[in-house]
Amino acid sequence: MNDLSLPSTEELLRRLADSLDDYPPEQRKAAAWILENPHEIGVGTVREVAKAAAVKPNTLVRMATAIGLDGYDAFREPFREALRKPQKTFPDRARWLQSLAAEGALGPLYAEMVGAAMRNVEDTFAGIDPTALEAAAKAIWGARRVFTLGVGVNHSNAQNFTYLASTGMVQFHALPRPGGDAADALAFADERDVLIAMTCKPYRREVVEACEVAREQKMTLIGISDSPASPLITGGDHGFVVSAETPQFFPSSVSTIALLETLLSFVIAVASPEIVDRVEKFHARRHALGLYLEDQ
Repeated sequence: MNDLSLPSTEELLRRLADSLDDYPPEQRKAAAWILENPHEIGVGTVREVAKAAAVKPNTLVRMATAIGLDGYDAFREPFREALRKPQKTFPDRARWLQSLAAEGALGPLYAEMVGAAMRNVEDTFAGIDPTALEAAAKAIWGARRVFTLGVGVNHSNAQNFTYLASTGMVQFHALPRPGGDAADALAFADERDVLIAMTCKPYRREVVEACEVAREQKMTLIGISDSPASPLITGGDHGFVVSAETPQFFPSSVSTIALLETLLSFVIAVASPEIVDRVEKFHARRHALGLYLEDQ
């Protein structure tokens, strides 16, 4: 079901209200609870909502079909879609959050942040084909060098990915380097190398320009961004769209981190058996150097 075919949340609530007197007792109880708690629908599973409304999950399914929908998932989707829509501007979001704090309403904010994080991960992986991840992982393992590029909050994500990869591989480099420019770091890169680049709206100029350099030099480009129309996705060899919505005024990194960790696990899975020995040697060395607190 696409967005154009989704009834609005207001329309669904109106249908429930109009049908309330016609429902059997259990369905009427479920509908009444939803009319009083519509904000819970987008974040709760069918079992959670059924428990809160003190009905059985099948009651919610019958309630949804009675107003012309295919089932409860079709009923819930418009509420989830409404939660994904961002506030108008970053300052507007910041003012909204401050108003919540002033009203002592941090409980709902907590619920919204948790719900947003879970939805972002769910929506991200629902839109990714594992075979696409496998193809990107094989390109990474077969590369001479792998450059991971992110600026702002994504610089930390790029560094974390590179750090984890370095426990078993030596060809990873996080960009931009201190005092350097990302494009300069790619000066001698070619078709034997891979660039993993990430940025979300508003797209960072230096990341987009580095991707243009990578394409010109025939590098393999793996783009991670928040829209299929992102310049990192449309011009890349491998593209992955992440969901980054949040009630906060900054984009969420939860799904980006989860995707990078999954991508790295795929790299390990497609690597040759030597990778296991490398990881074991790396951690054995750490123990030998006394970098860990050993059990007494």
